[in-house]
Amino acid sequence: METPERAPEIVAPPVESEGAPAAPPPRPEVEAIFEEIEVDAPVVGIIMGSKNDKPKMQPAGQALQDAGIRYEVRVMSAHRDPELVREYCHAARMRGLRVIIAGAGMSAALPGVVAAHTDLPVIGVPILGKSLGGLDSLLSIAQMPPGIPVACVAVDGAKNAGVLAGRILGC
Repeated sequence: METPERAPEIVAPPVESEGAPAAPPPRPEVEAIFEEIEVDAPVVGIIMGSKNDKPKMQPAGQALQDAGIRYEVRVMSAHRDPELVREYCHAARMRGLRVIIAGAGMSAALPGVVAAHTDLPVIGVPILGKSLGGLDSLLSIAQMPPGIPVACVAVDGAKNAGVLAGRILGC
């Protein structure tokens, strides 16, 4: 009696917390190519949920500038522009970014959403809001599920986020 052919097995990517696919691991051959290319591309991305957050996030850029680290600044909301945030995170490593600093107030979802879509280090900056003294933002950033790490600095601690990014980069 002949055995029927089995369909090939389909292997799904590993699943991390709450069904989110794990970020792809860094590829050594791609990393080696990036090491050899000298470009003036930014190595730190500073992103925030609202243009109103720019003054609070400016000290991160100043700390990076003082350390001679190239950076870029973008405004994108995890709630209003989720697809833009996802695309930014997926392209970050290929564009040369090595660390992402994400500032957000109120529900402060941006740092966690960023961490869910990249394997780069993410530093969350809770931004002081009109109520709760920034505690809402702080807890949203600090209380992340296993496998989705976000380093969290103090409320309005953008300068420390810039300093920490520099230390992560070894500068």
